[in-house]
Amino acid sequence: MTAENLNDLRAFTIVAREKNFTRAAAQLGMSRSGLSHAIAALEARLGIRLLTRSTRSVALTESGARLYATLQPMLSQLDSELVSLRSLCKKPAGTVRITAHDHAIASVLWPRLQILLKRCPDINIELNVDYALTDIVAQQFDAGVRIGSVVDKDMIAVRIGPDFHMAVVGSPDYLKGKSVPVTPGDLTAHQCINLRLPTHGGLYAWDFEGEGGKLAVRVRGQAVFNNTYHMLQAALDGLGFAYLPLELAQPHIASGKLIPVLDRWWPHFPGYHLYYPSRRQMAPALSEVIASLRYSEG
Repeated sequence: MTAENLNDLRAFTIVAREKNFTRAAAQLGMSRSGLSHAIAALEARLGIRLLTRSTRSVALTESGARLYATLQPMLSQLDSELVSLRSLCKKPAGTVRITAHDHAIASVLWPRLQILLKRCPDINIELNVDYALTDIVAQQFDAGVRIGSVVDKDMIAVRIGPDFHMAVVGSPDYLKGKSVPVTPGDLTAHQCINLRLPTHGGLYAWDFEGEGGKLAVRVRGQAVFNNTYHMLQAALDGLGFAYLPLELAQPHIASGKLIPVLDRWWPHFPGYHLYYPSRRQMAPALSEVIASLRYSEG
């Protein structure tokens, strides 16, 4: 197999994953027309159609789906081995791609990684905001962040932040003339600011802990976001109650701009953990990132 053929196969896997020629071309650093010609040439050499194209979408044929299922793990393993070979270089260098949601980036990742970037000018960091349970291998990320240490068996988890509480808060303007919720169920009679999760496309049910155990409440309201900081702003603007990390809401509670409610029901969550694939050899740049983020109590 020639290098050119390998490049075409890699291009096909990216088109198959993205289901969009424009996005795939941007990732590959080539023109959309050039990518289309490369895929057409690959199909011609194989003698089969791999993709069904329309003006709006790209879909895999049965043969294309079979080829993608074969190629994707093989190319991921090849990429891992190449990373391992590059790790033989002692000087930390290269790009580390991490996917996490916005609060984790703002509160844990960026405060520490900006220090690393100033210390190691040959390391590049790419932070991708995403609330989905991303397959970091398939999406070609070096690491991801999630709450708690439960990850797939082929992943390693490293604690990078302390435990935290979620809080329910609303502005004085919103609460004016309204009854204050006494139990989580009372929230159904109020305007609440929702978070939409991309994994299943549904709205996040607010988790609570009480003497009777854990419960989840589905709330309603006029505003829905997929960004924690927009939810905070909506609460400050008087659009209803928001469900936020206490650390994020605390300055506004202290200033009187937000009022906490249901505090005896606020749930406790384990801290953020960085997770990454288990490898014998690790790129020095990723090792530096992990060392910079690792959390130790006290």
